[in-house]
Amino acid sequence: MKTREEALAYALSFPKTYQEAPFHDNNWQLVRVEGSKKAFLWTYEREGYINLNVKADPQWRDFWRSTYASVIPGWHQNKDHWNTIILDGTVPEQEIQRMIAESYDLVTDSPTRRIYEAVKKIPRGKVATYGQVAEMAGNKKMARAVGNALHKNSDPEKIPCYRVVNAKGELAGEFAFGGEGAQARLLQADGIAVVDGRVDLKIYGI
Repeated sequence: MKTREEALAYALSFPKTYQEAPFHDNNWQLVRVEGSKKAFLWTYEREGYINLNVKADPQWRDFWRSTYASVIPGWHQNKDHWNTIILDGTVPEQEIQRMIAESYDLVTDSPTRRIYEAVKKIPRGKVATYGQVAEMAGNKKMARAVGNALHKNSDPEKIPCYRVVNAKGELAGEFAFGGEGAQARLLQADGIAVVDGRVDLKIYGI
C-alpha cells in the first residue's frame, strides 16, 4: 500500500464511515465514523510520502514503532495514542490494514458495544449474570449498564440477551424479550430448565 487512495478505500470499507477534508486543504483527507464524527484515519502528504495517522492501543503502540522504522510517533497528534505510518513501501500492506482496523476499533469502542460483544459469547445452553457480562465487557462495576443495554437491544437474533439473568439466576421482568414468559421460553428452547422464574446457576451458569 503506497497511495492515499488505497488507504482511504480500505478505511471506507468499515461500517458507517465517511471521508472529509475539514481544513479546507485537500492535502488533509480524514475518514470519520458516523454519529460520533471521530476520525480514525488521517491522510496527508509530507516530505514526498503519503502519511497515515492511526490511533494505537498503548499495548501495541511501541511494538509497531520498534518493528517498522516507518511507523513513528503520531505527527501533530498525541504521541501516546497515535502513530504515523509513512507509506514508503517498507511496511507490509496487511500490517497497514491491521493498524487501520485497530484504529477503527478503538474509535468506535463503547460500553454498549462491548456489552453486546460479551453477550454474543454466551454459548447456547448457558446463562451469565449481569455482573459476569460486565466483567467480560471490561468493567465489573457496570452491571446496571448491562441491564440498560440489554433492554435497548435492537438485534436480538444476533445478541442473545435472554441468556442474561441476575445474580440469583432470576429472569428479567416480563416487559423484556417480547412479553410475559418470553425469556423463559427462549431459555427452554436452548435446553435450559426454568423453575419458578429462575435458572440454576450451578448447572447452567458459564
